[in-house]
Amino acid sequence: MTNVARQLLELLDIEQLEIDLFRGIGSGGETTTRIFGGHVIAQALMAAYRTVPDRMCHSLHAYFIRPGDPKVPIIYQVDHSRDGGSFTTRRVVAIQHGKQIFNMAASFQTDEESWEHQHKMPEVDGPDGLKDLRERRLEIADRLPEALREDFARERDIEIRDVAPLDLIHPEIADDHHNIWFRVSRPIDVPPALHHCLLAYASDMALLSSSYRPHGITWLNHKELMSASLDHAMWLHGPIKFDEWHLYSMDSPFAGKGRGFNRGMIFNMAGDLVASVAQEGLVRRLRTKD
Repeated sequence: MTNVARQLLELLDIEQLEIDLFRGIGSGGETTTRIFGGHVIAQALMAAYRTVPDRMCHSLHAYFIRPGDPKVPIIYQVDHSRDGGSFTTRRVVAIQHGKQIFNMAASFQTDEESWEHQHKMPEVDGPDGLKDLRERRLEIADRLPEALREDFARERDIEIRDVAPLDLIHPEIADDHHNIWFRVSRPIDVPPALHHCLLAYASDMALLSSSYRPHGITWLNHKELMSASLDHAMWLHGPIKFDEWHLYSMDSPFAGKGRGFNRGMIFNMAGDLVASVAQEGLVRRLRTKD
């Protein structure tokens, strides 16, 4: 296993401090200036899973309240909202510097049979032959300020291949629909709950950028852009093995009033819809002080 894949698993190996109280690493995620949203989602889901040993998560709903500080650990407090015959509910609060930075409600269910249907996976090019996001970043790294270059081009835990990539610095105005293939960068042998947490981590990647596409903006080319995830919801429909390729098919039906709304469907290589995601993010011009 590569160092980066090992670092991601270490990030999810949260420490139990007391009953229903856990501590997670604040550093080591996607960014160095603030904590990546998927980092907190995944650790919070892991904290909830530590209190639900016999059921799998089927949905989570989270709010980002304050930016996370990567220089200090994150404390997770789990509340046992309900333990029912079929469903178990947990509420998780993430705390730094004595204040809430994030909260999440997650629901877990026993396995059962029922009627089934799903939307078909979009017909797109497969991952073979597509460039990895890091390759594309290395191609333009020398065009960025030196202060950004090293962090921008470093190796990541999640491998991403864009089906129809736009220029990273000067994208054209494009349709809001967006498809990427993604997976953990190397094969891993971990329990099913951890694959859920890994997918939750990666589900915050690329989704918000769907609302940039109709406007030809990115965080690299638009100095006035202020963006951040505001909330994140995820529904887990079936078993996941996230060291295998999955298609993340995204769109943004609406942007306005400083917010962008984004949706995603996640399919495995067999075409099974394994998860659905929805997120609203901050997409506004930087406000200047008078």
